Amino acid sequence: GNTSEDYLRILQNVPTMGAAAYMRVSNPVNSSKLSLVEKGVCEDIQCKSEELVIRKQGLYLIYCHLNFHFPNCSNSPTDLKIEFLVNDEVNRQTLSTWCASETCQVKTFKTLLQLHLTYLKVKDRISVTLNHPKFLNEISLPNDNVLVVLRYGDEM
Repeated sequence: GNTSEDYLRILQNVPTMGAAAYMRVSNPVNSSKLSLVEKGVCEDIQCKSEELVIRKQGLYLIYCHLNFHFPNCSNSPTDLKIEFLVNDEVNRQTLSTWCASETCQVKTFKTLLQLHLTYLKVKDRISVTLNHPKFLNEISLPNDNVLVVLRYGDEM
């Protein structure tokens, strides 16, 4: 089945600590920040077009699942960087190298996911950036590109 839809069903049935967001992400319009498309769940978190705003302080689990497509993979490596921003400052980042000569194929599909557990305060803004948003696969797997934020507890 659709992994993203499975996560949504689990999220809807798991009791949270009063705040949860499940948003589909898509290519940004004029920046490296991914756009958020409301889908599924947005409870006690303000969901905007490029960021989520925390309404209750606490310990939060942030999860991002992204699919990439390299239509013309060359022998030169491509570094993909995903960053979780809190108030426009990097809070967590992942760097992954793709399309190196040993992994190169005519068309390459890759999946990256990032998990982060952090303490957030009221009005903290969460967003995700990509250094190469053009490779985000929105054609064959658009619903599997998601950002999930769950309030895990009150204290760290």
